[in-house]
Amino acid sequence: MNQLTLFLSILLYSMAAKAEWYEVTGYANILDSNVADARKSAVQDAITQALIFSGATVSSVQTVADGLLSQDQLKVKAHAEIQQATLISEEQNNNDYMVTLHLDIYATQEHCTHQQFNKQVTVTQSQLIQPHQARLGQIFDIAKASSQRLYNTMMERATAIKAVPYINSAINVRPFFSQRFDYDPALIETLSNNSNSQYVLFSQITDIAQGKKLNNDYAFWEDDQYVRSFKVDFALYDAMTRDRLWQKHYAVQGIWPFEKTTLIDVYSDEFWQSNYGDQIQSIFNKVSQDLNSAIGCMPTKGKILHIDGERLAINLGRVHGIKPGQTLAIMQKNNFTTQQGMILNNHRQTIDQLKVLQVNDQTAITTNVNMRPLSNIQLNDIVKVIIKEDDTFSLN
Repeated sequence: MNQLTLFLSILLYSMAAKAEWYEVTGYANILDSNVADARKSAVQDAITQALIFSGATVSSVQTVADGLLSQDQLKVKAHAEIQQATLISEEQNNNDYMVTLHLDIYATQEHCTHQQFNKQVTVTQSQLIQPHQARLGQIFDIAKASSQRLYNTMMERATAIKAVPYINSAINVRPFFSQRFDYDPALIETLSNNSNSQYVLFSQITDIAQGKKLNNDYAFWEDDQYVRSFKVDFALYDAMTRDRLWQKHYAVQGIWPFEKTTLIDVYSDEFWQSNYGDQIQSIFNKVSQDLNSAIGCMPTKGKILHIDGERLAINLGRVHGIKPGQTLAIMQKNNFTTQQGMILNNHRQTIDQLKVLQVNDQTAITTNVNMRPLSNIQLNDIVKVIIKEDDTFSLN
């Protein structure tokens, strides 16, 4: 099969379109030797990644690919349509199935222009709220292993989100999920500075309890199988404003196929290729997509690190999508304190602009665009990428 015919129900907001092609690889685990289901999941994963990366707003997608996918609804925010998908390759490696597709996507004029600039997100170590629930299988390392798995998932996805790991250090994340907003904002800033990230992601695993037994007690020749839950909360904070931008709860159930006395390595393929591990992985796939929908179209911002006359060093670089010649705006910090002692962040837009001269991986050197000197610019003032819109018409 060389051609995949895709029929998509898409909400279009503009008639003008520009064709771009994407080559994307989708991944899936093979469960219970069911290669056909793994192939479907891998194709769906590839299509979802391409739609998200194109930035293109789809209310729902109904896909039929020569019987490979049928009546499958993807809830993806996008401004594009897939004209054609070509199967480049597919490969089975042990219990993993990989499908590579070539997708021709026509993005409308409302394509998210900020999607071309990456947002770095610090992925912190999750916290297991009920440690006693880990006794089944002795999976006390599930929080750290899950955070590592989430980081790997985000790095594999073709989105505007670039994950930075901060997994080896345990953090008390409970205050970040409190409705009283009693978390320590200085910790957010510290994590951001250490990882050079604009955003910090926290998570807490709230439930991994064993559920009911699936097989009959009289079937003594069968290994015991139980339903086991996995519930987790995520919260994303903007390090520049210290505000919580996004929060979501996820819950799944999976089959725990291991004997009660077996010690399980939560870093092993045996665990992640089980039905329970695969259900957890499905959460991480959704988190990657949801984060991209939440902040992928937000402006990419950085900070001024050094000032040398008319030249300034900033903490945005090649990994963020910065290129020489691009223009940046400067926003000055103007924080103030309430009578209760609460510090409120306030950023004031200035008329100063910078031009990017030299780009490194995580930093860039810029210069003042205007003829007049920079006014009252200080370290840690905010810089924001300026998106220049195409002219709607021109005079010859």
